[in-house]
Amino acid sequence: MTDTTTALHEDGSLERLTIDTIRTLSMDAVQKANSGHPGTPMALAPVGYTLWSQFLRYDPSKPDWPNRDRFVLSVGHASMLLYSLIHLAGIEEIDADGNKTGRPALSLDDLKGFRQLASRTPGHPEYRHTTGVETTTGPLGAGCSNSVGMAIAERWLAARYNQGGFTLFDHDVYTLCGDGDMMEGVAAEAASLAGHLKLSNLCWIYDSNHISIEGGTDLAFDEDVGKRFEAYGWNVIHIDDANDTKAFASAIETFKATNDKPTFIVVHSVIGWGSPKAGSEKAHGEPLGEDNIRATKKAYGWPEDKSFYIPDGVAEHFHDAIADRGTKLREEWDANFAKYREAQPDLAAELELMLKGTLPEGWDADVPEFPADEKGLATRDSGGKVLNALAAKVPWLIGGSADLAPSTKTDIKGKASFEASNYGGQNFHFGVREHGMGGVVNGMALSHLRSYGSTFLVFADYMRAPIRLSAIMELAAVWVFTHDSIGVGEDGPTHQPIEHLATLRAIPGLDTIRPGDANEVGYAWRAALEDASRPTALIFSRQAMPTLDRSKYASAEGVMKGGYVLADCDGTPDVILIATGSELHLVVEAHEKLTADGVKSRVVSLPSWYRYELQSDDYKESVLPKGVTARLAVEQAGEIGWHRFVGLEGRTITMSTFGASAPISKLQDKYGFTVDNVVKVAREMLETK
Repeated sequence: MTDTTTALHEDGSLERLTIDTIRTLSMDAVQKANSGHPGTPMALAPVGYTLWSQFLRYDPSKPDWPNRDRFVLSVGHASMLLYSLIHLAGIEEIDADGNKTGRPALSLDDLKGFRQLASRTPGHPEYRHTTGVETTTGPLGAGCSNSVGMAIAERWLAARYNQGGFTLFDHDVYTLCGDGDMMEGVAAEAASLAGHLKLSNLCWIYDSNHISIEGGTDLAFDEDVGKRFEAYGWNVIHIDDANDTKAFASAIETFKATNDKPTFIVVHSVIGWGSPKAGSEKAHGEPLGEDNIRATKKAYGWPEDKSFYIPDGVAEHFHDAIADRGTKLREEWDANFAKYREAQPDLAAELELMLKGTLPEGWDADVPEFPADEKGLATRDSGGKVLNALAAKVPWLIGGSADLAPSTKTDIKGKASFEASNYGGQNFHFGVREHGMGGVVNGMALSHLRSYGSTFLVFADYMRAPIRLSAIMELAAVWVFTHDSIGVGEDGPTHQPIEHLATLRAIPGLDTIRPGDANEVGYAWRAALEDASRPTALIFSRQAMPTLDRSKYASAEGVMKGGYVLADCDGTPDVILIATGSELHLVVEAHEKLTADGVKSRVVSLPSWYRYELQSDDYKESVLPKGVTARLAVEQAGEIGWHRFVGLEGRTITMSTFGASAPISKLQDKYGFTVDNVVKVAREMLETK
């Protein structure tokens, strides 16, 4: 490494002045907040500067330009690097609809408010919160997997819309990652998939500084990461010194000239470069301290007594370097799209809908209505039928499974697979990579695709982090989970989800819907697609369940309100039976028995707690009146959460243990999920009132 006094000291060039501005803004912001990570921004300032000023296709005046290059900071703790770049680039703020607010994305005051309440500079970058942030990062490896999804989306968009001699999509995706990312399994899953797909528009820049919070990475990590990526099928380039901007620029040129594989650039850096704490874990996750900052600035040849100092000409130089290239490219794209709209009106209209997050007219017109059927369908089967009807109308509704599509029924019939040989395919094969699938689906959603990923519900554990992040980012990702209960049967407790519904319902902003028959499935999918500002988890069964007679019972459209009265009595009910999913038909049958015996019974279908809680108090009172305390909830899952609906006087038939390996009928008898038991418990409640 080069760390001599000569190398540390300013040479007066605009390049070096800008690089050191990024460094000093980062250390000053962390110090003022008395919290944060200064070392990585200081080390990687030359990398960020070179990539943005020389290569990034980005228009600061139009930060949502569809064909912009994406820059993903997977090392989210190094957020001040990104915030400094955004500020110096002069990116203009836009609102959720893409309208300019008239203020910069990040002002100098915003940098001074780093990590403070209501600031635009939170501790880790947050999508939708700060213009210029392409994805929310912080959990290491998340940004890496998102970037693979973004690269996939570019390839799919290009395959579909680059028609008639027009090129609308040809952008690249850059990801800055670190040692922590490389230790996380999700990055490995995503990298393996990217290599298989030969995503030559994807470049990961790996900051190899050999430092973790606990000390040197050799405490737990000493593999040759470059060789690992060669095995994944990536082009691997090594840069000996992060300060060598010419070598780094040459590596990016090699990436741009590579057309058959993704690129992995290993950049060796010194964390906290130039400071007394350089090369130490002490430069990683804590402020440098005032004395150390003064010493560092002195070593740089920087004014020691100035904080948040930006030398004259630096911001102009950096902004112009990006805008002179990016604005011209964006204007050319706009002109090209105007011609495209005339030559390819149907595709242009489709693309504009997608970019706006809206759906085509009549998008749900072909969703099937399922006739009453005592045998019925597994909701995974009806889910597949509904998905295919929707995908025919919404071509950018695309996704796949973690090697389980035949079981989750999530393949789009008659459509090709997305592979290196066909980037226009709509069926995705994520492999047995649930966590990676989740991150990739989020990346696709960040590029305006209506993406979905599917697996068995029990394996949601493997991908909880990206599900949670989809909710934080308000992405319209759809998570399709089948095999939703002890109804899995013979596969036993390892494959029978118990606590999983509760954990998904606990995620703020995630609409978890467990439909009770085929027609509820149709509305569940409608609910998932109608709003592009929230993710949805669809919970489907393995086993068949009756399709209810909607001429006798209420319309399944009630799903749109989260909960509704499915079957009722005259006047105020004596007892309310509540259920979701496969247990809905049990309580309907129990209701009929109770009614025949003169009990005033009501059945409430409650497939989405999230949606139900959004309804008015009057509506909720009409469904679950406070005066009726005899309430029984039935669900083949854990009890947690149900008391908010049944109250302290109510009861549940739920799971308090793991399941067992046996045919489903035996399991239902064992755990009390029978019509006779529902009736029995309901009568006990009435007898004790």
